[in-house]
Amino acid sequence: VPLQAYGGGLVQPGGSLRLSCVVSGFTLDQYAIGWFRQAPGKEREGVACISWYVGSTYYADSVKGRYTISRDDAKNTVYLQMNSLKPEDTAVYYCAADYRPPALRRSCYVFPAGNYGHWGQGTLVTVSS
Repeated sequence: VPLQAYGGGLVQPGGSLRLSCVVSGFTLDQYAIGWFRQAPGKEREGVACISWYVGSTYYADSVKGRYTISRDDAKNTVYLQMNSLKPEDTAVYYCAADYRPPALRRSCYVFPAGNYGHWGQGTLVTVSS
């Protein structure tokens, strides 16, 4: 499985959680890795992404200042550190890979989500007291 996401769980409002996405089978510096989420009855939302080539990042406004995306080259893993969690952050979170042409490898975006050709299984995050 090329992308495996894990680390979800139940957390109280205001709490923190760290998700991990283990990536395999890719020449990683050709890709951006993104995190997306989908809450029940809502459309999928792009949350954050990181360009593996240079480590540049992008965040959706809804999580900016609370979430941090990072990568560990040695472990082929992308992390999503989520702080100050709110009940509206409750969703299934997915990681996905977007092949970036050479001229675009210094940047990443979470839209359009259709650019992400490889998806992992989701991990459920529930923020509730």
